[in-house]
Amino acid sequence: MSQIIDKYPTRKQDQPSFLERQDPVVYNYELNQAEIDQSQLAFYEENGYLFIEQFFNPDEVENLKSELNQLLLSSKSVEAPEVILEPGGDQVRSIFAVHESNKVFSDLSAHPRLTAVIKQIIGSEVYIHQSRVNFKPGFNGKEFYWHSDFETWHAEDGMPNMRALSCSIALEDNTLFNGALMVVPGSHRTFVSCVGQTPDDHYKESLRKQEYGVPDQASLTKLVQQGGIEMPVGKAGSILLFDCNLMHGSSSNISPYPRSNVFYVYNSVENKLQQPFSATTSRPHYIASRK
Repeated sequence: MSQIIDKYPTRKQDQPSFLERQDPVVYNYELNQAEIDQSQLAFYEENGYLFIEQFFNPDEVENLKSELNQLLLSSKSVEAPEVILEPGGDQVRSIFAVHESNKVFSDLSAHPRLTAVIKQIIGSEVYIHQSRVNFKPGFNGKEFYWHSDFETWHAEDGMPNMRALSCSIALEDNTLFNGALMVVPGSHRTFVSCVGQTPDDHYKESLRKQEYGVPDQASLTKLVQQGGIEMPVGKAGSILLFDCNLMHGSSSNISPYPRSNVFYVYNSVENKLQQPFSATTSRPHYIASRK
């Protein structure tokens, strides 16, 4: 697989820097589905995210929660690379590649209402770059520090362009108190080039606690001063769509209320992975699909 021009160099300099986005945010402005309208599409383009309240109905949510609980129970007795534990503990943090190992979550990833919105924004056919379920139990769920997903997908997976997005499906109510996702509106238009050479097999540690590809505090402060911080919250069944380069993170859950979600990354079939831009080897298939 031949290497292409690196439009977003990162982990190659000794100082962080801001690079202007060189790719579109929305790839198709002509509406071809009935799930979102022009104003929602414009909001996504401007802010880099879109929250849709109760996209899935209560019955669908209950079925998904039941499957999620079964998956959690079965994963506790299995030692597999797809099962990621909390840093410094033995509680399950995430389970990867659920669209391949579980029929319910495979079907969900291809849900026609959901994929209609995804294809509207990305403007092409799509495939699952990554999937996982995240668990953030009451009192014990740990934080996910501020980051842009694209920085890692570019550096360690070889994703060339910003033509991907994430979809987080809430299976518990997301509140201001249970470690819901925070986003920096407008930050998707600026790529933060990070410092520090990627260690070999970095994913083995970064999935529990990321230390490379994390933006510096000065860059984060500048982005927040420009766009502020928002926390889209709502009932179970709601979905959050956000651009691959949007700065986001979440705090620990010290409330009694659990927060669990299903997480899919959709990438354009026209944005196929190359060799990693800032790592010696590619991450495994269960983290970054090359199908």
